[in-house]
Amino acid sequence: MPLNATHDPALKSWLESANDAQADFPIQNLPFAVFRRRGRSQAWRGGIAIGDCVLDLAELHTLRLVQGTAADALAACTGSTLNGFMALGGEAWSALRAAASELLRTGADQASTVRAALVPQSEVEYTLPACIGDFTDFYSSIHHATRVGRLFRPDNPLLPNYKWVPIAYHGRTSSIGVSGQCFSRPAGQLMPSGASQPQLLPTRRLDYELELGILIGPGNRAGCPIPIEDAEKHIFGLCLLNDWSARDIQAWEYQPLGPFLAKNFATTLSPWIVTLEALEPFRVPWTRSAQDPQPLPYLDARELRNRGAVDIQLEAYLESEQMRAAGAPAHRLSHSTFQSAYWTVAQMLAHHTINGCNLRTGDLLGTGTQSGPEGGQGGSLLELTAGGQQPVVLASGETRTFIADGDRVSFRGWCEKPGCVRIGLGEVAATVLPANQKAK
Repeated sequence: MPLNATHDPALKSWLESANDAQADFPIQNLPFAVFRRRGRSQAWRGGIAIGDCVLDLAELHTLRLVQGTAADALAACTGSTLNGFMALGGEAWSALRAAASELLRTGADQASTVRAALVPQSEVEYTLPACIGDFTDFYSSIHHATRVGRLFRPDNPLLPNYKWVPIAYHGRTSSIGVSGQCFSRPAGQLMPSGASQPQLLPTRRLDYELELGILIGPGNRAGCPIPIEDAEKHIFGLCLLNDWSARDIQAWEYQPLGPFLAKNFATTLSPWIVTLEALEPFRVPWTRSAQDPQPLPYLDARELRNRGAVDIQLEAYLESEQMRAAGAPAHRLSHSTFQSAYWTVAQMLAHHTINGCNLRTGDLLGTGTQSGPEGGQGGSLLELTAGGQQPVVLASGETRTFIADGDRVSFRGWCEKPGCVRIGLGEVAATVLPANQKAK
């Protein structure tokens, strides 16, 4: 996707908050969400983030300021999900994004009219941006896979297939929630050390997983794989994702079929979907070490090598109940980058469909935990604490090996480089509540 006028770093908005150099949502971003005004009996509708406000797309539609393909795309954003808009494909996405850019930039003739369609983000609430039919979670960070594998297989941390195939499992959609989600500590069968039989108990090793979510636009017909060269045409955009994990439940149940109760209790998405078009300035080459196996042809392409990766910075934070009561800031746990992922979003999608699997609009793919090569760049507490052996000391003086009741975990993500305007993915956050009484 070529750069165009919407990427111009000189662009400014008449909404001053969008011109802050550290803002997540400058005019060069324009991500999509589904929202409504908090405390009102208002229907959910699509919105675009600009500065500290949301552009109400249902309201914008009534103003009749947009024409042609952009108008058709706008009409598809007035309902309670973005599925209809996402199904329209890249031409429609780009047309609406360009129209919004023109309406929101400094000097726009209709600025005073459009201002009436803005709502402060402090006054809104969000729901999931799409009706999600299926969820597939990948395992695309070799640093995460190696570090976790070393905890269980010190002499052979990576399984033989890892460098050949994008590993994934099929997850559950009913427990996916939007940022702000609160959920009870999950319970399951645990096998305590030295015990002769398992017990039903709340997890003692609750963990987060620092991921990106990939939202599918147009799907494919069953039996028709998506070629690697066309994969990104089917991707609407990216968001932040926390695919929570109960490590002790998983240790007992995962063989032979993989995680079940350890993963199906909660997954949290950020509300804002940043389009691939907005991320275009932050493309970087995708590389594979010459010493590693090279991808099979269906997972390789010249364009993939030239610009298949995206340099997205990711951070994880923890805020305890004690910190919250004291008004103290959250403690940063780690920082990593999606650029270091072993597999790209295009490779994940191409592999997902090579057997004829049909993806549908609104389907969600997770990248898997994103970790960097250094010890402090782990995307989970399992890594940061070496399996619970080395507690993390928080700024409050508290320690953590795994997540405690009352902890709020949040992620942030952004892209920046010289000559480009920084764009952000916003925040995803959720809070862990005590376990259900029946599980104690």
